[in-house]
Amino acid sequence: MSCVYRSPAWEKMAPRAPRGLAPALLWGLSLFLGLPGPVWVQLSPPPKSSSPTEPHPCHTCRGLVDSFNKGLERTIRDNFGGGNTAWEEEKLSKYKDSETRLVEVLEGVCSKSDFECHRLLELSEELVESWWFHKQQEAPDLFQWLCSDSLKLCCPSGTFGPSCLPCPGGAERPCGGYGQCEGEGTRGGSGHCDCQAGYGGEACGQCGLGYFEAQRNASHLVCSACFGPCARCSGPEESNCLQCKKGWALHHLKCVDIDECGTERASCGADQFCVNTEGSYECRDCAKACLGCMGAGPGRCKKCSPGYQQVGSKCLDVDECEMAVCPGENEQCENTEGSYRCVCAEGYTQIEGVCVKEQIPESAGFFSEMTEDELVVLQQMFFGVIICALATLAAKGDLVFTAIFIGAVAAMTGYWLSERSDRVLEGFIKGR
Repeated sequence: MSCVYRSPAWEKMAPRAPRGLAPALLWGLSLFLGLPGPVWVQLSPPPKSSSPTEPHPCHTCRGLVDSFNKGLERTIRDNFGGGNTAWEEEKLSKYKDSETRLVEVLEGVCSKSDFECHRLLELSEELVESWWFHKQQEAPDLFQWLCSDSLKLCCPSGTFGPSCLPCPGGAERPCGGYGQCEGEGTRGGSGHCDCQAGYGGEACGQCGLGYFEAQRNASHLVCSACFGPCARCSGPEESNCLQCKKGWALHHLKCVDIDECGTERASCGADQFCVNTEGSYECRDCAKACLGCMGAGPGRCKKCSPGYQQVGSKCLDVDECEMAVCPGENEQCENTEGSYRCVCAEGYTQIEGVCVKEQIPESAGFFSEMTEDELVVLQQMFFGVIICALATLAAKGDLVFTAIFIGAVAAMTGYWLSERSDRVLEGFIKGR
């Protein structure tokens, strides 16, 4: 047997703490100061126009109602699921419209991160409770009763704006069924029709630019594309053009490309030339050798740039290095496209604007940075290793005794030979 908690009379009469941080703080302050009633702040109604990052209040209200309806389905399913049918029907009738069920549903209506939903729920919680206990029978559609009639955030489908005016084309078929009415279903928007591709007019009841009527009856319009450059046409063929797009001219019901480069319609810079394209033109840069040009390449120059000279019909680079243009000592000339530069000759480097001979450092041995003491130790070890290796190869007796003896002899011999072999070994190590 299930038990449903019933609030005592004094608890129902006590003021309920509002949801949200700011209202809750004011409510607590009123209790602390002993005021006769809680302090309430009238929250401003939702703005009529929302920023692009925030949903329209109508959409928020619709989402709240959808979540509320899902909560109703969930609570019925979770609390009753088989067993004693007669008992369930008796208890279900009591639980169906109970405050317990309403609280369970409202607790899961808004997600934790949905600030707009929580804000709207704070504004409308009393309305939801009024609908739950008193209005369900006469107004079963919560969305219509709450979002449209009570909060006045939404409009019926096919209407828009504060007064819920019909969209262009009528509320039954807004924008003729070929576009989207801006603000449809909300108390905002301009009601302007955003038509689908190929359709135009105030209510999307005409064919747009570049399309023609392929079929029309009392309720439907089919628009098909004209031939490429045609702005208006009577059919899909090239010869059905009635008006041409920009960059094209109508000639015998055909659209012919206009050569802007051969007329005064093209506007290119002094160092550019014109290239005609279908329906338009392009401005491209002249060659580096040209001061003004009539086309691409050094053979279409009007004049030659400095550093170039006319050779036949082309502007070619002048080799300045054929003249004495680099007077500095140990300098040589390097020709560049349209100019030249002076660089130091091979084996010289520039220091403070003067070419001086490069200083090549002497090649050093691998151990050239060793100190004299380190070199002496290395000499002793070198001779000791050689003698030890030879003695080990010759020894056939006790390896331990042989190693001790050979080590002592190697150390003494190395020390004795170090003073006499300094010059020879040092030259060997340093590569001299």
